[in-house]
Amino acid sequence: MKDYQYILVERDERVGIVTLNRPKELNALNNQLVSELADALEEFDRDDAIRCIVITGAGEKAFAAGADIKEMSSRSPIQMMLGGFEAWSRIKKIHTPMIAAVGGYALGGGCEIALQCDMIVASENARFGQPEILIGVIPGAGGTQRLTKAIGKYRAMEMVLTGAQVSAQEMADHGLVNRVVSKGEHLSEAIKLAKVVAAQAPLAARLAKEAVLASFETSLEEGLEIERKNFFLLFSTEDMREGMRAFIEKRKAEFQGR
Repeated sequence: MKDYQYILVERDERVGIVTLNRPKELNALNNQLVSELADALEEFDRDDAIRCIVITGAGEKAFAAGADIKEMSSRSPIQMMLGGFEAWSRIKKIHTPMIAAVGGYALGGGCEIALQCDMIVASENARFGQPEILIGVIPGAGGTQRLTKAIGKYRAMEMVLTGAQVSAQEMADHGLVNRVVSKGEHLSEAIKLAKVVAAQAPLAARLAKEAVLASFETSLEEGLEIERKNFFLLFSTEDMREGMRAFIEKRKAEFQGR
């Protein structure tokens, strides 16, 4: 693993953990941090030993409280277009399942990073929001799109148009958060969930993620076609043979990712 300035990277068995590490700035997202995050995620994605990734924030106050406004405030449209959003597209292309472990504020870009993940485990003190309207802009890294697809037009419209912060429990009620845990338990619970995912057949997990995500971007018929092709493709894997043999023999499967 390379050295990073604004993130921490570690491993726990088959789980890769990335920590956004600017706690004094509430893990505000400058361009370098997001670029480092994309680098670390891609490195884990290439590592056959890593089967699930957890993203969290350093300190007790925030997962990430938004973009670095000081960095952004003097930029021109062309500077914004040329610098900063490529890393977000790279994060979208990660094949390994990702879990956000959210404690404290997940606002603006912080909420958008959580939305890029496949599951969210949130501490009871977590607060989600897209407050960009309060500084004269709108979400620019997927907030208007992924949030709307996750919780529906009307709730998303209220969050985006008012900048309101929403509790973890309310977001769980809306279907955005998988589980709400006691304050400070979000990372350990996310790692626990990640280890369950990491124990599955990794090729199946990747293709399952791909198929679920396709449902947001395709018609039902196209989505069913992607699902079916991925289902058939897995019949070429050793893990499928092992999984079915283990089921028949009433033992635990040993998946190798082949």
